[in-house]
Amino acid sequence: MEKISCICKMRQLYQAICRLETDLVELYGVTLNEAMVMCCIGHEQPAAKEIAQSVGMKVSHLSKVLRSIEEKGFVNREFGDADRRLMCFSLTEPALSLLGRIRCDGLPVPELLRDFFAEHH
Repeated sequence: MEKISCICKMRQLYQAICRLETDLVELYGVTLNEAMVMCCIGHEQPAAKEIAQSVGMKVSHLSKVLRSIEEKGFVNREFGDADRRLMCFSLTEPALSLLGRIRCDGLPVPELLRDFFAEHH
């Protein structure tokens, strides 16, 4: 049976991203989605819709990720200043510290992803 090369490449890419996430969980205790959401929030106070658009998640999935990092003590929920109907999010000091550690210590990057990360560093 002939292999479809793009699907095989996607499988390799998926496996590399899974390895990256496994290392992220083992080293820092957060999943890739949690880390992406925390990076997106940064020093801002975005609403859920803004975060979802930025990280490419549906709001329903983002809600689960936000709940998880909130339970870990990494995010605060606050009502928006301009619109009290909006729920905005900010990072706690432990979250900012964790992102600083990740930035400083880094992650072991699977070989397949190294060129990509080198281009975007």
